[in-house]
Amino acid sequence: MNMLVIKIIPWILEIREIFKNNQVCYYHGHQVMKLINQLDNHIDDHNLSTSLAAISDLENLAKVNPQYHWLIMTMLSNFIRKNINNSGENRQVIQAAVKVIVNRNINKDPENEQIDLSCTDLRELNLEGANLEHTNLYKANLSRANLNCANLSGAILSAANLSNANLNSVNLSGAILSAANLNGSNLTGANLYRANLYLASLKNAVLHDVILEGANLREVTFQ
Repeated sequence: MNMLVIKIIPWILEIREIFKNNQVCYYHGHQVMKLINQLDNHIDDHNLSTSLAAISDLENLAKVNPQYHWLIMTMLSNFIRKNINNSGENRQVIQAAVKVIVNRNINKDPENEQIDLSCTDLRELNLEGANLEHTNLYKANLSRANLNCANLSGAILSAANLSNANLNSVNLSGAILSAANLNGSNLTGANLYRANLYLASLKNAVLHDVILEGANLREVTFQ
């Protein structure tokens, strides 16, 4: 067994025991921070099972200790941004990290803060029903991603790649899609109310029943 994995396992077991006994709430701040830092290192160890376990433990830690909710979401966002290789086992880890973020309790988010997933490689991920409201997805690669029924209201998607993405019934109201690539995407039933599509490209996009009321369609390419 890899020596790094041997070092990681005791920490994961300890944290799971803490969750089992509901003891995290009684931990002092510096002890919780130590656990968070240890788990952050586990995600970077490039071992699939331990990385997935670490992400799961971070999710549980955020739920049990609300004061660390935003710190953990920021940590996971940073991890996704620096993981430029979205392929093979990496994709499973990125998918798991994104799932924690999009399923989080947004009522615990600090006021005027924003999830930053700019310049990330999220292509082909399953983000069905994801809550990405007001998320920064500037230049994100969401090509062929499944965003069916996702909430992207007010999201920043400038220069994002959404080519061939499934955007069926997605909420993009008020979203910024300037210079975005939506070629070949399925926008059936999508809500683009007051969205900014300046310079966006929608070549071969499916636009059945799409809502475009109040949208900025200046210099949009449809053909």
